[in-house]
Amino acid sequence: MLDKSPTKSSVAVPNDLAAHWMPFTANRAFKKAPRLLAGAKDMHYITVDGRKLIDAAAGMWCTNAGHGRTQISDAIGKMAATLDYAPPFQFGIPQAFELASRIADLAPKGLDHVFFCNSGSEAADTALKIALAYHQTNGQGARSRLIGRVRGYHGVGFGGTAVGGIVGNRKIFGSLLAGVDHLPATYDREKQAFTKGEPEYGAHFADALEDLVNLHGANTIAAVIVEPMAGSTGVLAAPKGYLKRLREITQKHGILLIFDEVITGFGRLGFAFAAERYGVLPDMLTFAKGVTNGAAPMGGVLVRDTIHDAFMTGPEHIVELTHGYTYSAHPLACAAGLATLDIYRDENLFERANKLEPKFADAVMSLRNQPNVVDIRTVGLTAGIDLAPSADGVGKRGFAGLNSAFHDNDIMLRAVGDTLALTPPLIVTEDQIGEIVDKVGKVIRAVA
Repeated sequence: MLDKSPTKSSVAVPNDLAAHWMPFTANRAFKKAPRLLAGAKDMHYITVDGRKLIDAAAGMWCTNAGHGRTQISDAIGKMAATLDYAPPFQFGIPQAFELASRIADLAPKGLDHVFFCNSGSEAADTALKIALAYHQTNGQGARSRLIGRVRGYHGVGFGGTAVGGIVGNRKIFGSLLAGVDHLPATYDREKQAFTKGEPEYGAHFADALEDLVNLHGANTIAAVIVEPMAGSTGVLAAPKGYLKRLREITQKHGILLIFDEVITGFGRLGFAFAAERYGVLPDMLTFAKGVTNGAAPMGGVLVRDTIHDAFMTGPEHIVELTHGYTYSAHPLACAAGLATLDIYRDENLFERANKLEPKFADAVMSLRNQPNVVDIRTVGLTAGIDLAPSADGVGKRGFAGLNSAFHDNDIMLRAVGDTLALTPPLIVTEDQIGEIVDKVGKVIRAVA
């Protein structure tokens, strides 16, 4: 039974936590020692007991512009009072077209069309469905195989889970989709440990695609989907030359290349999109999270002209793509997205992240001699710190670190197994980077 005794708090706290089945959470452990949040502003969360936690996770890779941005909340409020909802099928709102144009302007030239949805999971499934439909439209319906990557994460839809390569996210759901295969992960600790930016070693991992082509036949493969930086698995930056090699192989065999930029989009790696950082033009690019600074659910897919135009045939009154969501391009999300892009532009946050990257990397790397640290990886304003597993089992040290951070050290971070992930908002100052690293050091020592 849960303890239902009164809780002293500055805000109203439910006296029974049983009803809410929380996502991606150890529910029983959480409800014994809840980590409850009541507010957020700039670089901090505020707990229900009034403590300020420095946010070293940008919420969940979302709040790139920091918390409590009144420009965004005002835009949402104004839109809610003006147009609370509009059906996205057969009707449109001006803000959706404006936001699509602005996102396309930020993207690499050639990715000129935007299909909106509501999350990164929906974006991944949307891109995979577009790939399959594109090949059908082009008379190559045999191209139905989808290729993901070991340790990849593409959300929780059936498609995204199937092409994802994190074992714990897949194994209890059975076979998911047929016709899916995986490239190897790009990580080799022995040759890449303690790397700032992209590892020198590992471009050859892309050549495994040729093996899959030889195994299945190029004419059966629809698309390859990869993250330019695998974030949810613990921050694995693409090795130098890897993405360009993957682009070369996919073009050679007529396979579509999809970049999942749900995490890397909107400044996380110092550019609007990682595709720009790496000089690689994919056929599709998914986004979510930072597009609205986390203030409203929204995701989408940027699509090349050649793919979009392939659907624009036949009678004009017929729906070209039978796909979409009730809340696609929702008015409140569009308002949040437009206000968020204004902040990114006016405060030069992408450029700011680029300039802070080396200082952030140096600061985080100063933790390499802390107890049980076996690797640190940094890229953009992102870092993964691998801790050796404890004798109690894999993931126990990381979970203890999550709790120590919240309850004892006033810092919000992410724990992925035994990896501590740091992804602060792009507004973070050099002093705050120092504060984050100092607190993380205390967490690491606390769980040693």
